[in-house]
Amino acid sequence: MSVMKRLSMIFKSKANKALDKMEDPRETLDYSYQRQLELLQKVRRGVADVATSRKRVELQINQIEQQATRLEDQGRKALSVGREDLAREALTRRSSLQTQIADLRVQHDNLQAEEEKLTTASQRLQAKVDSFRHKKETIKATYTAAEAQTRINEAFSGISEEMGDVGLAIQRAEDKTAQMQARAGAIDELLASGALDDFSGSRTDDIQAELDRMGGGRDVELELARMKAELGQGSAPQPSIEQGQPQAQPQPQQQTQQLRQPGEPA
Repeated sequence: MSVMKRLSMIFKSKANKALDKMEDPRETLDYSYQRQLELLQKVRRGVADVATSRKRVELQINQIEQQATRLEDQGRKALSVGREDLAREALTRRSSLQTQIADLRVQHDNLQAEEEKLTTASQRLQAKVDSFRHKKETIKATYTAAEAQTRINEAFSGISEEMGDVGLAIQRAEDKTAQMQARAGAIDELLASGALDDFSGSRTDDIQAELDRMGGGRDVELELARMKAELGQGSAPQPSIEQGQPQAQPQPQQQTQQLRQPGEPA
């Protein structure tokens, strides 16, 4: 096979595939039906033309027959008045008209036969067109239902182009959201550990964070001891100086002893 033939075959195959993808069976069926209607219209127009010609021949036959009848009457009148020459002329003309009538009758019969043939063909074509129309509508309805079912199935299965794009967009959004959440968590951890500086002014240093943690634990222990004391399971906790509790005041006797001078009797 030559290169040109191969190129021609490849081009034709590509074009056929593209046309097959672009072709809509419903449009093709409608176009075929329209062409059949046009053909049926032409056949009907042909039947009408033949019928018109047949009718015109019938009118000519009637006119010539009337002329032949009038010539026959003129011949008889001519004989009645003794004009045999006029009677012969009238009969001669009548004979010529009879020949024309015979030819017209043959033509009329041919036209009538052609009209009947075209009428039969028109009726058959009409039946085929009607049958094709019913079949066309059935095929179109079936194709439309199948197309709708296919689209519904593709939508449910997510294999359609639109649903595929939506699925990819959702996946990208979920990936970006997870990435941003991970980044935010990592930054929070770095800020808490002091690896990054917090310029917002709300960051505490590591020493203060440790003291806060210890203080929080001590408060829990004191609260637990107090609850045990209320339940009779232990003594109440003694408040510490750090908590700001007042120290025990000395008794009045102790204060008096403190005021005496050394060597004075008690």
